[in-house]
Amino acid sequence: MSDPALVDLIPSLPKVLLHDHLDGGLRPQTVLELADAVGHELPAADAAALGEWFQQAADSGSLVRYLETFEHTVAVMQTPEALARVAKEAVLDLAADGVVYAEQRWAPEQHLRAGMTLPDTVEAVQAGIDEGVREAAAAGRTIRVGQLLTAMRHADRWIEIGELAVAYRDAGVVGFDLAGPEDGFPPDRHAEVWRFLAENDFPVTIHAGEAAGVPSIAQAVHRGQADRIGHGVRIVDDITFGTDADGSPLATLGSLAHWVRDHQIPLEICPVSNLQTSATAATSVADHPVTRLKELDFAVTLNTDNRLMSRTSMTHEMTRLVTEAGWTIDDLADVTIAAAWGAFVHHDERRAIVDELVVPGYQKIEGAQL
Repeated sequence: MSDPALVDLIPSLPKVLLHDHLDGGLRPQTVLELADAVGHELPAADAAALGEWFQQAADSGSLVRYLETFEHTVAVMQTPEALARVAKEAVLDLAADGVVYAEQRWAPEQHLRAGMTLPDTVEAVQAGIDEGVREAAAAGRTIRVGQLLTAMRHADRWIEIGELAVAYRDAGVVGFDLAGPEDGFPPDRHAEVWRFLAENDFPVTIHAGEAAGVPSIAQAVHRGQADRIGHGVRIVDDITFGTDADGSPLATLGSLAHWVRDHQIPLEICPVSNLQTSATAATSVADHPVTRLKELDFAVTLNTDNRLMSRTSMTHEMTRLVTEAGWTIDDLADVTIAAAWGAFVHHDERRAIVDELVVPGYQKIEGAQL
């Protein structure tokens, strides 16, 4: 299939999204309206200019500068109504992009400035998700969305957020996430949270291998008992690439790279975001490690990270991989199915996502091999 033909099909393909931040995916117009309601000053006065500002700030090449943009989105998400609106719009935007399953991650501890309690925040987000799913269904789009509750590394409320996540496991929360500065805040900072989550059979994903290297991934996997790795792209630092005697490509994996691949621990890779934050040495999607990792049979999943800051979508991520890195329809199917099997739902639910939502969408396309 030619690139242009495949690109035309991408918007209609079923997609699975595991790494998408709720506070990084607001519509610019929503940010403006919510900021006006609470008197929060923004760096731009109209939606187009504000969207441009977010992208330019995120394009700085610094993860620290990238994270600073969230002060504006978090500031306008401090009431139940605001949280519900943002969550509903996120669901509708994802469904319109062809996403059939998504996990929205966000940090409840960052939304308490106006008096909400931690349970208030979770319930408000779930109310918005539920409304978004209903509206999407009414428009003929099927989507399931779960919450990932994030603890911020530097805030030291890990166990509190872990307990909150487990308390709401039957009310929309599907997993626990650890995010924030990787350097200086290793997973064993509060080791008791990992014991608690494991004892409660609760899924975990940990941001690692983005701002920090191989040791952060090792800590996430071995100390944090992570079921998935948020980003994880720096695992390539534990792989030596070269050529054999015949000039064919050769990759020699280190012990951690072998461990991650042998256990098929899903990597939540976000190519466009990674380029913005200089998470890899790559300077383009064409040379982003995601392609090599996929070729080496790592459990690669494709994600957006922050749709507002990166001005991206699943369609955009897929399109760039097709046009710049030469991905085929089978490559897109592979990462989508890998993401479905890595979802934080039970096995029978994963199989239903694959068999009922993903595979049928790809089987309609001539030449796709599933």
